[in-house]
Amino acid sequence: MDASTRDRTMDQLQAMGVSQMRLLVYWKDVAPSADSKTRPSVDLADPASYAWGAYDPVFTSAREHGIEVIPTLTLPGPKWAMRDKKDFLSYPSANLFGRFVEAVAKRYGADVDTWAFGNEPNHPDFLRPQYKGGEARSPKIYRALYQAGTAALDRTGNGEDTKLLGELLPRGSRGERVTPLAFLRGVLCLNRDYKKIGSCGRLDVDGISAHPYSTAGQNPWFASPNKDDVTIGTLSRLTSALDKAARAGVIRKSMPVWLTEFGVQSTPDRITGVSLQKQIEYRAMAERMSFANPRVRAFSQYLLTDDPPKENVSPSNRYGNFESGLRFATGNDKPALAAFPLTISAQRTSKNVSLWGLVRPADGVTTVKILATKKGSSKYTTLKSVKTDSRGSFKTTTSYVANRRYKLQWDDPRAEALPQSKQDWGVTAIKRP
Repeated sequence: MDASTRDRTMDQLQAMGVSQMRLLVYWKDVAPSADSKTRPSVDLADPASYAWGAYDPVFTSAREHGIEVIPTLTLPGPKWAMRDKKDFLSYPSANLFGRFVEAVAKRYGADVDTWAFGNEPNHPDFLRPQYKGGEARSPKIYRALYQAGTAALDRTGNGEDTKLLGELLPRGSRGERVTPLAFLRGVLCLNRDYKKIGSCGRLDVDGISAHPYSTAGQNPWFASPNKDDVTIGTLSRLTSALDKAARAGVIRKSMPVWLTEFGVQSTPDRITGVSLQKQIEYRAMAERMSFANPRVRAFSQYLLTDDPPKENVSPSNRYGNFESGLRFATGNDKPALAAFPLTISAQRTSKNVSLWGLVRPADGVTTVKILATKKGSSKYTTLKSVKTDSRGSFKTTTSYVANRRYKLQWDDPRAEALPQSKQDWGVTAIKRP
């Protein structure tokens, strides 16, 4: 990304009220001689041994825009750091990972307050082996990486920063991906009944990070039949597991949860994506659910812009990466972009509609208007004005009217900088299945 595009993007994120951004720092991408089997003769804890060209401008621009960066320090790593030196993911050296973390912290530690270790380590694209001989191996490998990473932060004076364990993939698959709760138990040395096994000690953990996507095309209340899976509709499975782990003495009590990656897949993916209208409604409902959970410390949107479509494939297979962005891959806005700063969710019962919303750019209590369409009309009029709390959120109730749509209007000078969509992005009232 060139400098002007990066700064324009940061300008827009700042205007929309984004306060934090997660940044994947791939070990392999910055490491010296990453494709070699031979470890280079350099000080691997020295930032000067690494190539930071892709990352320095991001940290600088984020700092200038008042956006906190949460780096996820993750595999793939250099081939020379793997046990058998055959690939970039299998049996990584915890010691060498710790030196990488130390180098990152020396480079960027003054600008970072929160660190995440490992992107979806329960997925074979980011750590191998997941299983061997029918047994999940990745949890123990990850535990060693996490401990080496936190020890490195201690050495650089960043030990009091927030340390996140996990970045857990929401669902597992037999023999390929470890379910998030089975992975968590393995990392914490617990059996299926959350009883301690072996001689593992307590981990220095400040929060658990998760990617609680619903299965593509499903509504936010979707619940996987596998009780070890964790989607946005089943966050209580994760918090319950954390409470059991705390009672076992392996982590502290009331462990908070950081939802560091979430999005709703939409068209143009016509196989697993929902409509552009449902993308707005499902994303808003998911954020509402996270706000209602007192253990959730952060909720995220992934991506800003869809992944590019696949090339040299049949039209039906062009999509299927991440079409969860607020923009199409062409750069054109989806209706979800305009809806994002002024999020509203409508949940109906038989007679009433519960309205929840978030004025994302607000930096304290503010007033927002709820607009609604009259029955049989596409014109919006003011339904009511509501005052938000200090976080910019509100909750109110109104009578249910069939086919009514709702959206927000914020009469604040800062609203002029928000994206404006010519499409109707108002939400309809959803009844919980």
